[in-house]
Amino acid sequence: MIDGADRAGSRRLTPDALGGTLLSELDSREATAFVHVGPVCDPDLAYCRIADSGFEDDGSTAETRQTAIAFDGERWDRESATSSSHPAKRLAETLADRFADGTILTPARIPHDAALFLENRGFALASTDVVAGARATKTPSERERIASAQRAAGDGIRRAAAILADAVVEDGRLLVDGTATTVDRLRREIDEAIVAAGVFPAGNTSVDAGATDTTDRRSNEPTAARSDEPTTVRPGEPIVVSVAPRGPTGYHGGVVRTFVVAGEGGRERRAHVAVTQALRSSRAMLTADSASVTAVEADLEAEIRAFGEDGAIETRVSGVGLEPRERPSAGEETVDVGSVVRLDAAAQLADGAWVRVADLLAKTENGVDYLAAPSRSLEPRNVLE
Repeated sequence: MIDGADRAGSRRLTPDALGGTLLSELDSREATAFVHVGPVCDPDLAYCRIADSGFEDDGSTAETRQTAIAFDGERWDRESATSSSHPAKRLAETLADRFADGTILTPARIPHDAALFLENRGFALASTDVVAGARATKTPSERERIASAQRAAGDGIRRAAAILADAVVEDGRLLVDGTATTVDRLRREIDEAIVAAGVFPAGNTSVDAGATDTTDRRSNEPTAARSDEPTTVRPGEPIVVSVAPRGPTGYHGGVVRTFVVAGEGGRERRAHVAVTQALRSSRAMLTADSASVTAVEADLEAEIRAFGEDGAIETRVSGVGLEPRERPSAGEETVDVGSVVRLDAAAQLADGAWVRVADLLAKTENGVDYLAAPSRSLEPRNVLE
């Protein structure tokens, strides 16, 4: 891949998959180079760094550290933050030494000061989402990174199931070793299992008991708990466990399971059958052909409704990778060969509680299948078998 180095922070290369995509974008837009500037944790920057694996990491672990990266069709350039000058300023100087002028393509969210450094060197700027678009199609190595995070997600789910399977009912509470089981304890135990598997919970673990729901389902992030939130997990009530851990290379998994301990069956079981069958239906749909995010979400809801669920229903389809949710994620964006997507399906019960299930599905040249994950059973003990 490497033809040779020109200078510190610059390498000539034969474009890989991302380089080829960027080169096509530069040619079609008659642009000089692609540039992105931002914190090292920015997903698009991380994707570029992974594609250009020849760059050595500078050893910094600060997620806010600024990095500037460029691709001109032949080589990558990267500048990291120093105390002497802004990395975008040094990168602009490098490009100005190489090109007299031209159009620089950047993501729309490039920092204002970085844009000024480039413009002051005579470059015109135009926006592109080419990297975000490229991230929607996963390579085999990316799928394995996601699958690795997904295996750790499964470890977290199984840890929650093990605790609940050992619980006994006493005075309307679930006790383990004589102590009431709380959502906080479950969350800590889940995170410990995820860390033991070599990945990071990344603040994406949530446990919702009964009618309490403290997770923003569009962002997958815990929201501030209500002051009257019951923290004790109770028998007969749905317990929704959601995890989306991040692996060492930045790729995420994603699993949601609903458990009921000492339940009477009935309403939550009917809802559970509906949401799990919806996931099977969408797998069959995507096996037959590619489909838009909107179409898959509509299929999930239609299947849940077909089982007689007439209350509130939530469905969501989104890609997963360097972010817990990324493209394809909206409207007519397509789940196609190369996609790894998270499918969420949920039905609300009469008392306000939810039954939720989510898994990751990969569509490849060889077919469509869910990544390995624990059983979807409502019974915690069944998840351990």
